Amino acid sequence: MYNLIEKYMRSFKKEDVKNFALQKRVNLTEEELNFTYEFIKKNWQDILKNPKALQLERYKNKFSEENFNKIKKIFDEYYQKFGSFI
Repeated sequence: MYNLIEKYMRSFKKEDVKNFALQKRVNLTEEELNFTYEFIKKNWQDILKNPKALQLERYKNKFSEENFNKIKKIFDEYYQKFGSFI
């Protein structure tokens, strides 16, 4: 599983973040989009190793209140669905 994710992350683009966010009805500002993309690119391996260590509250000031609440909800949903596979 890790190898599949690693291969995907090599070709991961900012547009992927934007499209996923829009699909989930999160309209990120350019600043929010840049932060999210850079954060994922830099931290994806650590998050996979220990997803419980990711404390989204630390990044609350990087997003509008509405977007942060949506992102938190999406993260929780996906963690419930796929957390056992990591």
